[in-house]
Amino acid sequence: MRHHVDFTLARRAVLRDLRSGRRARIDVCDAHAELLRAGRNLGTPGAGDCPVCAEDKLRVVSYVYGDQLRRANGRCISSTAELEKLEARHSEFWRYLVEVCVGCGWNHLLRRELHGQRYAG
Repeated sequence: MRHHVDFTLARRAVLRDLRSGRRARIDVCDAHAELLRAGRNLGTPGAGDCPVCAEDKLRVVSYVYGDQLRRANGRCISSTAELEKLEARHSEFWRYLVEVCVGCGWNHLLRRELHGQRYAG
């Protein structure tokens, strides 16, 4: 099993706080322009509609980070094949999956996964 951290409970807490009024919409719909661009151009469709604006504009963006990645560090990964190439070349790196609504700007880290040759299989 791949090593990972799932942020579903944190997401639920943020949405609960938003709905109860403990958080303002401006605080949770604050996606950076680069994340919105990546969502529009490289992201994959998210699971369902946006939990904030209820529009079908939810996207999932995948980023990779690791000391060994050099020029690929911080890059957006747009395909499974691209991820597999990095796994074959590097012993360890993190992949972050970020949910973003390209309509209202909602964004939240969904999952962090450890990848690389050490963790293949």
